Amino acid sequence: MNINVKLRLSLMMFLEFFIWSSWYVTMGTFLGSNLTAKDQDVSLAFSTQSFGAIIAPFIVGLIADRYFHAQRILGVIHLMGAGLMYVLYTSSDFSGFFPILLLYMILFMPTLALVNSISFHQMKNPAKEFSFIRVWGTIGWITAGLLISFLSWDSQVGLREGLLRNTWMMAAISSLILGVFSFMLPHTPPQARVKGQFKLSEALGLDALGMLKHKNYAVFFVSSILICIPLAFYYQSTSPFLTEIGMENSTGKMAMGQASEVIFMLALPIFFVRFGIKKTLIVAMIAWAVRYAFFALGDANEGVWMLLAGIALHGICYDFFFVSGQIYTDFHAGTKYKSSAQGLITLATYGIGMLIGFWAAGLISNYYSNDGGEHIWQSIWLIPSGISVLVLLLFTALFKKEQIN
Repeated sequence: MNINVKLRLSLMMFLEFFIWSSWYVTMGTFLGSNLTAKDQDVSLAFSTQSFGAIIAPFIVGLIADRYFHAQRILGVIHLMGAGLMYVLYTSSDFSGFFPILLLYMILFMPTLALVNSISFHQMKNPAKEFSFIRVWGTIGWITAGLLISFLSWDSQVGLREGLLRNTWMMAAISSLILGVFSFMLPHTPPQARVKGQFKLSEALGLDALGMLKHKNYAVFFVSSILICIPLAFYYQSTSPFLTEIGMENSTGKMAMGQASEVIFMLALPIFFVRFGIKKTLIVAMIAWAVRYAFFALGDANEGVWMLLAGIALHGICYDFFFVSGQIYTDFHAGTKYKSSAQGLITLATYGIGMLIGFWAAGLISNYYSNDGGEHIWQSIWLIPSGISVLVLLLFTALFKKEQIN
């Protein structure tokens, strides 16, 4: 790739994840403080990500891959997204907020695949080139979080004044910018016309179900779904938790998780080669359990180091399990089912697993709250920590040592 293409793809990734981070991290806090939503409502709002992940293959497979240039449909989606974000900015109650958010996430989730397709189409060696483009997405996510805290929208004063609503306007503006910029991206023609007739079973990853006949992969697959239950607690409850216990600039501090993601992404290949897939996945699950134990025991005063350590563990939690899992899935898929297999594991984790997780997090948060809306956070966080331990024990007992080359 020439430098001009690299710069355009990097800016595309930066804006894509800047938009998502602009509202996603603080949505739980926003719903509680601005729309007086209940825990079940917050759970329902976060579950729109799972519904979007389930529906995404239909949009990308049935529409984008067959009839449109990827960069054009990316532009159209983000222009529509800008309008929907503005409507969310003006929302005054959850009943009007939820259907708009659901529509937005059905549109947004396919863009995660579209930005990858646009990038891969320009690369001769994606294994070496993609990480240097994708890292700008993580930088975009971090930047949005730091900006929210810098502007004090998530501070106690900002929450009282309703400033957190501005995150939706920031997302609308950045979505408008990416929508226009997308039409300046390198041309990425529809691929299905070249590859042949579209198969819905392949887009949904169902062709790869035969991989579950391999006992180790079946254990990994089930463990992936189960570990997404505690993962959902992190996305849904961390921001309200940190805000409720009085941590200032919580959104900026949560960006430490993405910073650690960059660091451990670089360390992953070394760890993976030296210790193998089983130990890598075990370390990730231990990190999940420790993270939530830190959240249960920490506080905004003397125990703040536990909260920061729990946030910083995000790199190990995510990279060592999900990125390793993608590599492991690719290994078992072989040439025939590479695309189907990645679609299957995405549908299972971000679709089914996190949908269950968001639902469970809403029920548990509601159960451990009083009439004033305050939560017994120690009890809440010990539950995903315990789930992580149970998944760890299941995986360790059933998954046999396996060499991956």
